[in-house]
Amino acid sequence: MFELRRLRLLHELAQRGTIAAVAQALSYSPSTISQQLAQLERDAGVALLTPDGRRVRLTAHGETLAAFAARALAADEEIRGELEELQAGVAPVRVAVLQTAARTIVPSALTLLAARAPGLRVELAELPPEEGLFELGARGFDLAIAEQYPGLTRPHRSELDRDVLGSDPIRLATSGEPRPLAALGDRPWVMEPRGTAAREWALQQCRAAGFEPDVRFELADLGGHVELIAAGHAVGLLPDLLWGGGVPRVRLTPLPGDPVREIFTAARRASRNRPGIRAVRDALSDAFAARSR
Repeated sequence: MFELRRLRLLHELAQRGTIAAVAQALSYSPSTISQQLAQLERDAGVALLTPDGRRVRLTAHGETLAAFAARALAADEEIRGELEELQAGVAPVRVAVLQTAARTIVPSALTLLAARAPGLRVELAELPPEEGLFELGARGFDLAIAEQYPGLTRPHRSELDRDVLGSDPIRLATSGEPRPLAALGDRPWVMEPRGTAAREWALQQCRAAGFEPDVRFELADLGGHVELIAAGHAVGLLPDLLWGGGVPRVRLTPLPGDPVREIFTAARRASRNRPGIRAVRDALSDAFAARSR
């Protein structure tokens, strides 16, 4: 028999690529991970790993067992969800949340949950959507709040279930008198870090307007974007959700086509019916709807 705990380590290795990354994600030492994977090899009776320079990679047997591990972990989550329906206690829900949602809809959702499910423990960590969705698939979190920009598609992951919360307009943010996007090719820009969907989408908007933006400032914190723009040091593209119903400190101008980003929650299909996850998703949906009214 294979131990589910060891199967998860193999699954994590297949997801993350290195023993060091698995150790960091699960708060184990690399030697402990190596020992448990060596025992899993003995249980399997075949080689699961092979050296690859200073790292290791999965053999064909290792890839086969890692695929089985993913199915076994999903089955474990499904039965735990069914058992949770029958017991009084509710397991904690770990949520990876994008910054603008953490500042706006999450506090309202937690207020709703305090009344609806006072015994539910919700744990939050702010992560970029790309990282949050990866960690969700790797079982680092139970739920992720992420974004989808118009015209930019994310890889389809069949093991994840999406639930759209709503749309969030994106506008041109400047200080002083408003200018159309096409007239801002001579200004310094502030954008999110390279590799993010927000950065790629913003670049595409500038290029469609006929210029390559001078990105002098690269910040993950949108609050920093606001400060730079309000002080007149940069221009940028900011979502309405950032303001949380308050008064913007910058001048906002509609973009061509009035684009919106889609805000959604994602959960693994195997655990989406857990009572705690359903409760958090419902609260987030109601909080977003209340903000939009």
